[in-house]
Amino acid sequence: MEPGAASGAARELLLAALEDLSQQQLKRFRHKLRDAPLDGRSIPWGRLENANAVDLAEELINFYGPEPALDVARKTLKRADVRDVAARLKEQRLQRLGPSSSALLSVSEYKKKYREHVLRQHAKVKERNARSVKITKRFTKLLIAPESAVPEHAAQEPAEEPERERARRSDTHTFNRLFRRDEEGQRPLTVVLQGPAGIGKTMAAKKILYDWAAGKLYHGQVDFAFFMPCRELLERPGTCSLADLILDQCPDRSAPVRQMLAQSERLLFILDGVDELPALGSAETAPCIDPFEVASAAGVLGGLLSKVLLPEARLLVTTRGAAPGKLQGRLCSPQCAEVRGFSDKDKKKYFYKFFQDEWRAERAYRFVKENETLFSLCFVPFVCWIVCTVLRQQLELGQDLSRTSKTTTSVYLLFISSVLRSAPAADGRRVQDELRKLSRLAREGVLRRRAQFSEKDLERLELRGSKVQTLFLSRKELPGVLETEVTYQFMDQSFQEFFAALSYLLEDEGAPRAPLGGVGALLRGDAELRCHLALTIRFLFGLLSTERMQDIERHFGCAVSERVKQDVLRWVQDQGQDCPRRVTEGTEKTQVLQGAEEPEEEEGEELNYPLELLYCLYETQEDAFVCQALRGLPELVLERVHLSRMDLAVLSYCIRCCPAGQALRLVSCRLAAAQEKKKKSLMKRLQGSLGGSSSQATIRKPLGSPLRPLCEAMMDQQCGLNSLTLSHCKLPDLVCRDLSEALREAPALTDLGLVCNSLSEAGLRVLSEGLAWPQCRVQTLRVQQPGLQEALQYVVGVLQHSPALTTLDLSGCQLSGPMVTYLCAALQYPGCRLQTLSLTSMDLSEQSLQALRALGTAKPGLVITHPMLDSHPEPPKGFNSTL
Repeated sequence: MEPGAASGAARELLLAALEDLSQQQLKRFRHKLRDAPLDGRSIPWGRLENANAVDLAEELINFYGPEPALDVARKTLKRADVRDVAARLKEQRLQRLGPSSSALLSVSEYKKKYREHVLRQHAKVKERNARSVKITKRFTKLLIAPESAVPEHAAQEPAEEPERERARRSDTHTFNRLFRRDEEGQRPLTVVLQGPAGIGKTMAAKKILYDWAAGKLYHGQVDFAFFMPCRELLERPGTCSLADLILDQCPDRSAPVRQMLAQSERLLFILDGVDELPALGSAETAPCIDPFEVASAAGVLGGLLSKVLLPEARLLVTTRGAAPGKLQGRLCSPQCAEVRGFSDKDKKKYFYKFFQDEWRAERAYRFVKENETLFSLCFVPFVCWIVCTVLRQQLELGQDLSRTSKTTTSVYLLFISSVLRSAPAADGRRVQDELRKLSRLAREGVLRRRAQFSEKDLERLELRGSKVQTLFLSRKELPGVLETEVTYQFMDQSFQEFFAALSYLLEDEGAPRAPLGGVGALLRGDAELRCHLALTIRFLFGLLSTERMQDIERHFGCAVSERVKQDVLRWVQDQGQDCPRRVTEGTEKTQVLQGAEEPEEEEGEELNYPLELLYCLYETQEDAFVCQALRGLPELVLERVHLSRMDLAVLSYCIRCCPAGQALRLVSCRLAAAQEKKKKSLMKRLQGSLGGSSSQATIRKPLGSPLRPLCEAMMDQQCGLNSLTLSHCKLPDLVCRDLSEALREAPALTDLGLVCNSLSEAGLRVLSEGLAWPQCRVQTLRVQQPGLQEALQYVVGVLQHSPALTTLDLSGCQLSGPMVTYLCAALQYPGCRLQTLSLTSMDLSEQSLQALRALGTAKPGLVITHPMLDSHPEPPKGFNSTL
């Protein structure tokens, strides 16, 4: 029946039923109707109070729609104890509208059916090796930090216990808080879960869907939730509408889609992997505005994302850490949260869930815990799964666990070699050939943004039915118009990116270049493409180390070309004249003038580029290569980055390997909180061993400041760091203790700048002890701290003892008259070797200026710069008094 005819028939049926009621029955019906909400909605009492039968029929049709209105009326009649009229309405409806229409469930009835369907469909998740496990058994809680704790650069190491008030474990309470109201009472309609590859965003999104279906999330707020895998939908052939995508997820095609869409404020769409959406600009990507309009998948997803399609619906989107800047123009008032992976406690829980054998779980966990680098990598759930998979195989075969490596690349490589060894033996040369072809397939997909491959793709590369196809590709059947379509994809997106990187090393030396270009085309692509290829590039660097290249030859029997390594090295050295300089251009605006504030945040992904490059170098774990590469980057500048512990480990490794003359500037960076380890006191341990008190009383042993790893790297005798500047970094005093130790032993550090870091008197005192140490090599010291007065006495006191200090810059500081007198006295001390004193951008009294003029006369070799002095020659070339 046509919609218009159905509406008319429903109106007639309602009117006939209501006109059969007495005035008393009609009054009771109105009251029961007020208290009978459908899907959380009921007709306002103001429209019902004085309504007659005609008015009530019209209100029911307009408010609920024809079919649901009949359902509501029939149920309300029964509740009003007019059962004979309710039965007659049911019978007449069956006669007029037919069995198919009467069998159509209302939204309220279908909601229960849909939830049960979601619970069945998502009760199990497939692991990368195609094993199915219950989501409730395998899901391990992740740390999720709200927007206020999310830095501009996506942190790549979870916050631990000191940050618990910011990063919460992903239980139902945390998931419910994602859509909580802000300070102004506004509820966000778009929530972004961001984080690096493998961090658990997709699993978290699926758990949210499952928990909603189980009635644990968004109770009374969301009637229907739909999971939209963006990459899969983008590769779907042909066009579709949002209504089609919704029907695809329903248990049958009779879902009341129109009624569901009519209440869009009660819908939740989970868009997984929105960074896969193509950039706007073509007709294909134009956002769709009608849920029944047939368009490309990119248009439908783009319409949801930009809120031109169902603007009242809730969106939960997942994206890799680098993508929010690119998506900023599309998103409408998003609430962002960062997925930070496993905490140390949850790593252990994951091991026990994975092995399900306490002895093996304990042995594997203890081994990884003792390998500090490997343990830190396990905050990424997918890496944790790989490590567990490899360790399980090694335990089953009785192999030495120490073979497990310590970088992401080496862990992936070991996993792949383990999988190949576990499969039935085959001809070695054939497997080598298959690996090359599989890697080429991965490379084509990554560069063309494809994750699904057809049987024709596999046949073209002679991979169909091959050993590597069965090991590393998963098969999926999609219902087509005429026949079932079969597609293949890598067991995980990061595996596709790994094999894509491997393809560049498996190219035959004399073979013609692939149609998509060599490594140069990969590295020198535009900024948007480079962002998309970040993980592939990082894997490429990891595979270039001599040890990894030997592993490739040993495991796969494939000779690796040295040419690729040289091409990559030249590209890194070229960056010294390209990206990092472009990143900092225009941002250094003499911020240390008195009263200067911290530089404002700027949008853009390029600010994170230097750190990403350091991650690539770290992945090689080859000191000589890193040193050579950094020769082309004489100054490393990191701006407005939240440096996690992993970030600091990466930075510290690169600084440890840096060549002579290296400079490092950290500007407006935030540091991960220092971590403390709990250790039972000796008395408590003795009591426990003797069966005494089981109290968990502990003592805390500080591990040092967040900057401790960098300070230890600076003390390495191979470190060539020449200049260190910390500007607007809000450093706690604890940093001064570690920095003071580093100053005593750093073999090459001659230039130190501390600019607006909120250091206190205690911090400067400890720092000054290091500067006065006989072995300290610092020649140029810049301390520019507005607001510090008396505390500067410790810095000035260094002039009497420092064997190397020749330049002191106190620009922007506040010097009182007595402090200037003390400064002049220190400068006349026989052991003082200072040659240049900069006091620009500060107000000095006439008495202080006279004292400085007298000092200049007494020490003609000392250059003093201040605007009010009679003679202030230019400072030495290369000296910059402001940052």
